Amino acid sequence: MKIKHTLIFAALLGALALTGCGSNGADKENKGAILTVSFGTSYNDSREKTIDAVENAIASAYPDYEQRRAFTSQIIIDKLKERDGTYIDNVEEALDRLVSEKVKTLIVQPTHVMSGYEYDDVVSAVEEYSDKFDSVAIGAPLLTSDEDYKEIAEALVAETSEYNTDGSAIVFMGHGTEHEANETYMKLQETMSSLGGAENYFIGTVEATPTLEDVIAAVKKGGYKKVVLEPLMIVAGDHANNDMAGDEDGSWKTEFEKEGFEVECVLRGMGEFGEVQQMFVDHVADAISQTK
Repeated sequence: MKIKHTLIFAALLGALALTGCGSNGADKENKGAILTVSFGTSYNDSREKTIDAVENAIASAYPDYEQRRAFTSQIIIDKLKERDGTYIDNVEEALDRLVSEKVKTLIVQPTHVMSGYEYDDVVSAVEEYSDKFDSVAIGAPLLTSDEDYKEIAEALVAETSEYNTDGSAIVFMGHGTEHEANETYMKLQETMSSLGGAENYFIGTVEATPTLEDVIAAVKKGGYKKVVLEPLMIVAGDHANNDMAGDEDGSWKTEFEKEGFEVECVLRGMGEFGEVQQMFVDHVADAISQTK
């Protein structure tokens, strides 16, 4: 069976959000389940505010579906098990469990920002199990359609309005990837710049381009005095707390301070934003429509 891998289009969202719940969704007898897949984090407080919040939003929107969780980072899974006694399935374990419970309709919704290597791995894993379900669909990552970019750009500006003062640059730190999906960051930067009134918003990455050096150069060119740093990630985990806000040499905070900027760090993941939670809910709606 071929998996229906979804792409989101703005014109469909309003109608599809309605078809994903109530009598049109999978009912109890049909054994429908939504598996929300995240990279994961060992920062419990951030997980509660982000991954938990996204999952709760999806569960509220689609109460007729069983709700399941999986993480893709085995390192984080092992750490949580050893440190906290908390066990979370990896993707294969979650799929095995769903098969053993005879789930018929499966919706898989990754919480990845883009369709990079992590997202590709989820798709590949699910494809291996596709013939074990009557119907399977995979939701799109956060940034897929042009409308997604516009919604996120507007949400980022709205959520940082209190920091958007004269002389301040708002800098978002993304993860970065060697995957071609790294173009996501440039497209989001272009989308934000086109909004008007967001010329002081900048996006860089930890592991790819634009680099920290690129962002520092752009902020210096703009003549800003203060820099507000915030992660462009679903959770505020290790990268946010250490690579971005850490006090050691090499962190974004210390590198901007070396250049003479006043720096303020905001440790919150995008999963805290209601707009982001709703976007994942809408992506699930589109995936559900593919199982009809």
